[in-house]
Amino acid sequence: MSALFQWVDAHVGEIEETYKQLHMHPELGFEEVKTAAFLAEELRKLGFEVTEKIGGTGVLGVMKGKEPGITFAMRADMDALPMQEETGLPYASKVPGVMHACGHDSHCTMLLYSLKALLANGGVKRGTLKVVFQPAEEVLGGSRAFIKSGLIDDVDEIVGMHVRNNTECKVGEACPAISHASSWRIKAEVHGKAAHGAWPHNGFNALDGIAAIIGNINAIHGDPRVAHSVKCTRCVAGSSATNIIPDFAEMSIDVRSQTNPVMKELLGKVKAAIENGAAGVGCKGVMIDEDGVPAAELDFDGLVKDAAASIEAVCGSVVPPVFTPGGEDFHCFAAEAGIKSAFIGIGADMGTGGHTTTMQLDLRALPIGVKIMADLAQKKVG
Repeated sequence: MSALFQWVDAHVGEIEETYKQLHMHPELGFEEVKTAAFLAEELRKLGFEVTEKIGGTGVLGVMKGKEPGITFAMRADMDALPMQEETGLPYASKVPGVMHACGHDSHCTMLLYSLKALLANGGVKRGTLKVVFQPAEEVLGGSRAFIKSGLIDDVDEIVGMHVRNNTECKVGEACPAISHASSWRIKAEVHGKAAHGAWPHNGFNALDGIAAIIGNINAIHGDPRVAHSVKCTRCVAGSSATNIIPDFAEMSIDVRSQTNPVMKELLGKVKAAIENGAAGVGCKGVMIDEDGVPAAELDFDGLVKDAAASIEAVCGSVVPPVFTPGGEDFHCFAAEAGIKSAFIGIGADMGTGGHTTTMQLDLRALPIGVKIMADLAQKKVG
């Protein structure tokens, strides 16, 4: 066993305790003030040059080696979810209505201790290591805040990680390529003309507009070789009186695609469905807001292979690439900033699953994730 892995095994108790402390004190996206302050101070103790308040709460650590090499980045997200924890764990959230239900506390813990393991076993010798503690993955915007800052313009490669459930990776297993879909959420409005229910011909029913839009959206098709979906998820219209033809309605639409080109095509079709569907019944349909994240564009020929080698060194085998319809703003780094990337899945038996009030991790996953990330960093900059 390597000295790097022996160091991790000797610090398992400390790793678990740090995780529990982060789990007990969750913070929502762009509100990770205490989490960011803790991580920034830990980076300073390790000798990193630290920049804080990126996008409000983001933290960047930089350490340069004496020998030439690439600029390699490692990323963990920090934010929690607006949920009331119901696990009954002794280290359950102490913040009412806020819970680390997606494992971001474990990501911060694993990244932090991979750095400690690296620096205890030779440190950064080549190139530059950049550490990204990113805010607001759940509400989107955190990765784009780092891109906008210009502080990672020189990064050649970036690796992220996420704990996974047993359906993808069991405890003791890991995958070097979690390939998320592009995920977009759209809000639309329909404007009609109010009228009395006895004389509907005097108005234009906004609900008719919604119905026409839904019909159009359900008829949207993309390339059948690429997994994708378009569906309405929310509709609000009408008033307390049942005899009024509503002149206004709003709706939400969820769009997903395994590739970015198909997503671009789908968004154009959704816009046309909104405008044309409403117009067909005398209303006006407007797409007023859209936000989302791109599909994964992983570096399968380079960094993914390197991550697979580290996983094999730790776990003895490698789980094949996983393609998931879920979204993840990590992929902005590749799709929008052109950085070569890999996204590692760490098997952690998430119980009832992410984004549930009873989700809890198998703590045995923590040192495994630390070893994988530390081994990869050592190969890149050690």
